[in-house]
Amino acid sequence: MLEPYPITGHPDAARMDKKILPSIRLTYKDPGAERLKHIMFYSGTVMKLSEFDYQLPKEMIAQNPVEPRDSSRLMVLDGKSIEHMKFGDLPGLLRPGDLLVMNNSRVIPARIYGTKDTGGKLEVLLVRRLEDKYYECLVRGKIKPGSDIQFCSAVTGTVNGTVKDTVKCTVKGTVIEQIDTHTGYRYNIRFQCDGAFESHLENIGAMPVPPYIKEQLEDNERYQTIYSRHEGSIAAPTAGLHFTSGMLARLEEMGVRLVFITLHVGVGTFMPVRCEDVEEHIMEPEYYIIDREAADAINRTILQEGRIIVVGTTSVRSLESAAWEDGSILPSEGWSNSFIYPPYKFNTPIAGLITNFHLPGSTLLMLVSAYAGKDTIMNAYQEAIDTGYRFYSFGDAMFLLNNNEGKHV
Repeated sequence: MLEPYPITGHPDAARMDKKILPSIRLTYKDPGAERLKHIMFYSGTVMKLSEFDYQLPKEMIAQNPVEPRDSSRLMVLDGKSIEHMKFGDLPGLLRPGDLLVMNNSRVIPARIYGTKDTGGKLEVLLVRRLEDKYYECLVRGKIKPGSDIQFCSAVTGTVNGTVKDTVKCTVKGTVIEQIDTHTGYRYNIRFQCDGAFESHLENIGAMPVPPYIKEQLEDNERYQTIYSRHEGSIAAPTAGLHFTSGMLARLEEMGVRLVFITLHVGVGTFMPVRCEDVEEHIMEPEYYIIDREAADAINRTILQEGRIIVVGTTSVRSLESAAWEDGSILPSEGWSNSFIYPPYKFNTPIAGLITNFHLPGSTLLMLVSAYAGKDTIMNAYQEAIDTGYRFYSFGDAMFLLNNNEGKHV
């Protein structure tokens, strides 16, 4: 079994303890082998899952994105009051010298539908690339090691002068291994195809929108941020879905700077918490990248006492995975399984957080509660319900402002 190793030179590395790991960021050589290793941000207080529960009417779950993107609603919290605005009003809340930190990961068509040799249908979700044409997967349907799966797509062609759709099977998968995890079985599947496996996903794959979205997504790009660049996520970093190219251009004209980091969203982000004692939850690792240009921009803003405005919980987790105790960011990449829940002391001096409204009991709700305060967030969620906000991935947004402006929270 491979041992985890700390990011080189991280000051917390010398304070490792077998039972308590205070704010230590680890990079795993093999996150699959180390699935049960967990980073806890120890607070001395045991939070309960039931403390992060709320009742949401089903009709408030957004089924489609709004058009234009920035016409969604925006709830603004500064710790004292709540304002109701439109996301298009965001530039009026920012100022020259602010730095927006955004996750530029791009969602892949990770949900693929296959047929077993017996004729049975399967739904496969690509969880993590292990090596070329070899993936760890979640499978809906009965399957076992040694089983073969055919993945096909409809191809439009002309037959005897008539345009017809025919089915063409271009990818074959073989189940190599079944893995028993703390959340159920996973399957390692080796795919066989001509060329790169990823190039076939546009034909055989579908966008992995969450199961609470029941309506068909008409345009796959609406489940991508406009600044997405690096493929690898199996869910969108949804806080960024509200931005338009026009808004980003306007912000830059104002003197607001933009910086992009990457965290490929995986099952760690959306896997539900099932244990009542929150600290017992195991956060699965997800890969992040903060290059030197991004780290330098963030560190320069900290030195100049500017405001760091973070877009999305995945960006927060990336920063905290690479932050030194003084808040500065180390250029780095690796596997992060940082699990942030209240009470928690952030190393990164985050002046504001833009985020969506999250599911009850989710790690995302716990993170924003750690940032803004659990009671503040839960009261804001109730007001959002009372005033008709739209929730979850295609829903409305919140802008959480830290009154300490650039100080550690």
